[in-house]
Amino acid sequence: MNAHWRESSSGVLSRRELLRSAGGGFAALALAGLLADEACGAGDPDPRNPLAARPPHFPARAKRVIFLFMHGGPSQVDTFDHKPLLDRDHGKPLPFAKPRVVSSETGNLLRSPFRFRRHGASGIAVSELFPHLSAHVDDLCMINSMHGSNSRHGGALLELHTGSDTFVRPSMGSWITYGLGTENQNLPGFITVCPNLSHGGVNNWSSAFLPAVYQGTPIGSTGIPSDQARIPFITNPSKSRGLQRTGLDFVQEMNRDYLDRSGPDQALEGRIASFELAFRMQAAAPEVQDITGESAATLQLYGFDDVATRDFGRQCLMARRFAERGVRFVQVSHSYKWDQHGGLRKDMTRNAYEIDRPIAGLLADLKSRGLLDDTLVLWGGEFGRTPTSQGDDGRDHNPHGYTMWLAGGGVKAGYVHGRTDDYGYYAIDDKVHVHDLHATILHLLGLEHTKLTYRYAGRDFRLTDVHGEVVNEIIG
Repeated sequence: MNAHWRESSSGVLSRRELLRSAGGGFAALALAGLLADEACGAGDPDPRNPLAARPPHFPARAKRVIFLFMHGGPSQVDTFDHKPLLDRDHGKPLPFAKPRVVSSETGNLLRSPFRFRRHGASGIAVSELFPHLSAHVDDLCMINSMHGSNSRHGGALLELHTGSDTFVRPSMGSWITYGLGTENQNLPGFITVCPNLSHGGVNNWSSAFLPAVYQGTPIGSTGIPSDQARIPFITNPSKSRGLQRTGLDFVQEMNRDYLDRSGPDQALEGRIASFELAFRMQAAAPEVQDITGESAATLQLYGFDDVATRDFGRQCLMARRFAERGVRFVQVSHSYKWDQHGGLRKDMTRNAYEIDRPIAGLLADLKSRGLLDDTLVLWGGEFGRTPTSQGDDGRDHNPHGYTMWLAGGGVKAGYVHGRTDDYGYYAIDDKVHVHDLHATILHLLGLEHTKLTYRYAGRDFRLTDVHGEVVNEIIG
């Protein structure tokens, strides 16, 4: 026991003094027991270093994740799910019932204003919106049968990010970092670049009831140009690192002494770990965000030579730089632009143009560096859109059938999984719920989703809650 023993005037400890002195030791034992009970991930987190890399449950296909989030809900029938019958039956009523609960009323069928063409050896159909990404179609694993539970942005974003559309739960990145730790102890395990502050905001990258050290570290936010997005207060020009270390050691000694005496305190434990990480990040993070060493060819690959693609291109380049340095989960967000209730042709053209070259560049760059094999890339939004019209040139929210794609990290390349109906409204074959997607992502990382649990409020929680089946058909 780490206790400070004191003798009475007679040289013998009184009962009161014994209990008071031993209290810190009992608290330490209680903390150790609590951490052991809660540590149901791939390996027991080390309370002294909860971000230490831990082995997976079984051999992993992927080591890290890059999530390319398209906020607003991209239309599947205008991007990756070609529906010729929409052209034929344009303007006619949908020949079957619409969902009982809808976001808002829609009219008749609306054909896509964009042409589709098959690409690569796989022959996967891709919209003309993506001339650069279509060249990489043989690296993509397309899921055309996604479905979720919520037709509103806030609930759907929470479901995609946390597995629950109604409660505050730990985010996917937090669960993954909790289960596996991070490969770089000088950087956070979970980073989100330019995240949106609406539709759930911080809850989409929060660790909720998991220890605070596993929450996402935001770099900038939507509305801030990515070249201005920085981890705040990362440098302190007024004090040397040695002086900062001395001050931090003093604060940490007081924190740990209090923790020894008070017993388990999740907030304080997270604060102790975050202070140490913040100190180490002062040296590591600025180097990652400094792209002056990147070649002109690499910058061009990501679209830096075009003002329209430069912003998202920088986000994608940051994702590669963080991923190659061992950050476990990196999310980049194309801000709230994909909610086309109107202006479909104009806005979809702009949106796709902004992301097409950067994403193609990211895939090419990862592949050339040998990183794509063990980096899982995920693309998609919180739901899709209806094949029926809103006004003359818009589509409503549709969680009942939409597209997401994956690349690298052990997925089957050049493959299309699942199918929506002939008009693209409902997933009908090989349906994949968001819970199934989460279970599959964890599986590719070597984590059994039913075993990655954390005890809170008297029950075991997990990312997939009581749902989720691994989609083995998409695993290569």
